[in-house]
Amino acid sequence: MALIRLKGGRVYDPAHGVDGEVRDLYIRDGRMVVPAADERVDQEYDVSGRVVMAGAIDMHTHIGGGKVNIARAMLPEDHRGDRLPRGELTRSSCGHAAPGTLATGYRYAEMGYTACFEPAILPVNARQAHMEMGDTPMVDKGGYVMLGSDEFLLRMLAGKQDQAAINDYIAWTLHAARCIGIKVVNPGGISAFKFNQRNLNVDEAHVHYGVTPREIVRVLARGLDDLQVPHPLHIHASNLGVPGNVDSTLATIDAAEGFPIHLTHIQFHSYGTEGDRKFSSAAGRIAEAVNANRHVSCDVGQILFGQTVTASGDNMAQHRNAGHASPRKFVIMDIECDAGCGVVPFRYRDQNFVNALQWAIGLEIFLLVGDPWRVFLTTDHPNGAPFTSYPHLIRLLMDKSFRNEQLARIHPDAQAMTTLASIDREYSLNEIAIMTRAAPAKILGMADRGHLAPGAAADITVYREDADREKMFTAPEYVFKDGEVVARDGRIVKVVWGRFHAVAPEFDRGIEKGLRDYFERYLTMRLENFKIAEDEMLAFGHNAGLATHPCRR
Repeated sequence: MALIRLKGGRVYDPAHGVDGEVRDLYIRDGRMVVPAADERVDQEYDVSGRVVMAGAIDMHTHIGGGKVNIARAMLPEDHRGDRLPRGELTRSSCGHAAPGTLATGYRYAEMGYTACFEPAILPVNARQAHMEMGDTPMVDKGGYVMLGSDEFLLRMLAGKQDQAAINDYIAWTLHAARCIGIKVVNPGGISAFKFNQRNLNVDEAHVHYGVTPREIVRVLARGLDDLQVPHPLHIHASNLGVPGNVDSTLATIDAAEGFPIHLTHIQFHSYGTEGDRKFSSAAGRIAEAVNANRHVSCDVGQILFGQTVTASGDNMAQHRNAGHASPRKFVIMDIECDAGCGVVPFRYRDQNFVNALQWAIGLEIFLLVGDPWRVFLTTDHPNGAPFTSYPHLIRLLMDKSFRNEQLARIHPDAQAMTTLASIDREYSLNEIAIMTRAAPAKILGMADRGHLAPGAAADITVYREDADREKMFTAPEYVFKDGEVVARDGRIVKVVWGRFHAVAPEFDRGIEKGLRDYFERYLTMRLENFKIAEDEMLAFGHNAGLATHPCRR
């Protein structure tokens, strides 16, 4: 039980009000501690003049599951162009927009990230998704399981079953899939697409079930609040990418009826119809709504220019976008009659009016939402850009001069349609620590992550101070995972396997009677085989562990 000291660093721990204070930190047995006054230090790291934060947490990144593997399989050119050769400690991997599991873990750790969460796990595919994430080294992981277009829930709503029964189904699904939250994608729309509906607005009824997205959002948001699941309903709203969808996004906020919700990749849902091209920024309206509604949080889903691949459970939106594929190939599919997915490669171009304005809209949202505890740094990897672009995004947020230089390079008509140049705000290091560490841990209910107080897991990132924030955040000097140095100067020095994170709210086991009948009649898997056991999770994750967090808000 050696005692390790990090000496003299400039510490940013916003969960405890520490904003750049010079102090020593102590680690024992993988945890932050306060040593006795006369206790001997066994190992010391002099980090004087360095910036010290908790390990970063990506609360929305597509790193496991069927659609991610489809993206990997359909882009061999992506792998050929970005190979990661075998090293003394690391195994070979590849991929830029859709990297393999090994490359994903290594590259996250090299940037100072110690936890990542897959935001769209289909219940029937949860076992495969967890196996894939378990094969992602270096980082803790978890997932949000998808409800809202599944036939069982839609049947419950059409049959006017009460909230208590729906709560039991939500809780059962979290247990069975071993996830930390619930995600709804285009509420009801994935199912409606299979009945030949090509759009489904918030108050439009599903052609077969007669259920509206408003009803779906309300019962799921209320159910999670009733169950006291820490992470609120994670919502991919209706009409992704459609000009004018700001109205459906605002209607979705209203549909929650004051229950906590998290709006994901909100940049793709913040579009107006002004101007000659009938496409404009509605970032101001969205930011105003988020600022005014304390029960609402969001992540941005920033787009950055270059080649990527879009992989989404929203097969309705992806079918609509398939004609824009670059290169010209795509997959749109159904999965077990419960959901679907679409994979469309895409290249964002700074001289394309729409892409350029999307870039500006995301930055406007970041800068206009006042509370950094309720807006999260994401690119919806890989949909807006690969996660390896985060340091560049951080520089855009922290450096107004650099941001304006980049703004001057985009399509001139897009420049004329954005207020970005007039926004003076620059994020501080403390705000970056909030939105990438403290706030994700808080919203996920992980009490021992995202901070550096005694008892916290010793996940720590040490940066060299640099005016070029992109350079600073690309290759930290040290990355500690559970008290061990795992990366130094942007290179892996020790390979570890992070644990899984989940919740397990209480529920009435009687819900399984109806589920068993449904499985026997409609699905290809039996109910007992659908549920994932704890010992399976341990095996998936190289026995690194499963942390089940309490349900309380």
